[in-house]
Amino acid sequence: MRLLIVEDEKRLALSLAKGLRAEGYAVDVVHDGLEGLHQASEGTYDLIVLDIMLPGMNGYRVCSALRAAGHDVPILMLTAKDGEYDVAEGLDTGADDYLTKPFSYVVLVARIKALLRRRGRSAQPVLRVGALAVDQGARKVALDGTEVALTAKEFAVLEQLALRAGDVVSKAEILEHVWDFAYEGDVNIIEVYVSALRRKLGAGYIVTVRGAGYRLVPGA
Repeated sequence: MRLLIVEDEKRLALSLAKGLRAEGYAVDVVHDGLEGLHQASEGTYDLIVLDIMLPGMNGYRVCSALRAAGHDVPILMLTAKDGEYDVAEGLDTGADDYLTKPFSYVVLVARIKALLRRRGRSAQPVLRVGALAVDQGARKVALDGTEVALTAKEFAVLEQLALRAGDVVSKAEILEHVWDFAYEGDVNIIEVYVSALRRKLGAGYIVTVRGAGYRLVPGA
């Protein structure tokens, strides 16, 4: 899943991005409200972490503009302002949750996971494809009831295939959701992760559709 962090405190933003990438998310970071609005409008994100006190355009206005344009992406607001009216204003503009600085990173991750579970396409956090179970909430995978140890990136690639099980998912689509926009490497890196998943899950689950991408099936 792909997240956008809009936060002008660069050390905090980069620290959050590093931690969330270790959790298996693709994370893009911008430090300005106008840039954040542009990035959120142009990109495809599963969740936005949005600071309120931003240069260019504050978080309230960014959130309001996104909602007015019809974007329903979950928005978690971060701010040093903790008054009840500040919370109410954030929620009134369309934010889904609100976290006051300083905050616990563990709580942030828990809030993000909760918001992602609430999303329509993730209403069922456990995706099942044959004997394969992909638990989006716990970020764990089981095969025939036995947990399979995956790296964060392996899980993220498999999750994208599981979300569209039976459909062909292109390398470009996987890259968009699993790697951040700063990635400039070879798109064929995905082949490395698909190969690793086949070794761990068995060759029958991920089918290569030549020239098109990959399809997750119930297995041989």
